Amino acid sequence: MRRIGLSVVLAVSLFGPPLTAVAQSLAKVPRVGYLSPVSAGAPGYSILRQSLRELGYVEGQNIAFQESFAEGYSDRMPALAAELVRQHVDVIVAASRPAIRAAKEATKAIPIVMITGDDPVRSGFVASLARPGGNVTGVSVMTPELGSKRLELLKEVVPRVTRLAVLWSPAPQRELRVTRAAADKLGLALKLMDVRNADDLARAFAVLEKERPDALTMLFDGLTSGYRGLVGDFAKKHKLPTVFGAREFAEAGGLMSYAPDIADGFHRAATYVDKILKGAKPGDLPIEQPTKFELVINLKTAKALGLTIPQSLLVRADKIIE
Repeated sequence: MRRIGLSVVLAVSLFGPPLTAVAQSLAKVPRVGYLSPVSAGAPGYSILRQSLRELGYVEGQNIAFQESFAEGYSDRMPALAAELVRQHVDVIVAASRPAIRAAKEATKAIPIVMITGDDPVRSGFVASLARPGGNVTGVSVMTPELGSKRLELLKEVVPRVTRLAVLWSPAPQRELRVTRAAADKLGLALKLMDVRNADDLARAFAVLEKERPDALTMLFDGLTSGYRGLVGDFAKKHKLPTVFGAREFAEAGGLMSYAPDIADGFHRAATYVDKILKGAKPGDLPIEQPTKFELVINLKTAKALGLTIPQSLLVRADKIIE
């Protein structure tokens, strides 16, 4: 019996895969769920994946991804979050307030890494920025005070602006308050238009075509970022100067943006995923806030609108699109 057993072991050793390879194949590959109210084409997801590759994660070898995109309909988020939980992902990356809310309601056990432009404490996602507690941590790009700066930049380029259309979702409440206060100070009348999905955006465009405001802005969050191309095209078609809270809007045809570096936020979110997969508890990881801010000016759009950007503003720009 011993000879038979020894021969089997030798056969496996000689002709079978190395024991270390067998062990690795049997090891559980961590699964990262990504939950977003927009489509797969939004830039944040690709930045996250690239950042994880730079940290040594190779899809199919030591990491797997499970994506859930609501395609612009945030009311789908609870069902998508519940599905990620059923699939037993190891971490959920939630990009936007609706995604974070849905993930937090779906699980108290799976770690959640958030990327949000909202106040995570005021929204009830975490106990504090320094000690989040619970299963949620991540990055907040909350800078509502920049809403005032954006309107000042708009007036600097287009002093004639008196009527400003504001597209927004319910998420950035604090930024809306700051924007309203700045508008009062600058003598701007605001036309607020609630955009929760693609249908709302189409209705907003129909209204704006009739009312013809002097300029347009869209408050940034994970939902509205997915509409940057549509909003940029609409603004150029109707000769509307624009200022936005994310560089991607200016790159998609907007006139200007002044904002935190959103790409850097997704890059930092990848480091949270890395730490959690290595054993860190989300409640012990402090929330990070933006440290990089950039002014982007699209000169191609300015030319199409017949606008001249003041030289004093051009020298302050971090990026100029020509």
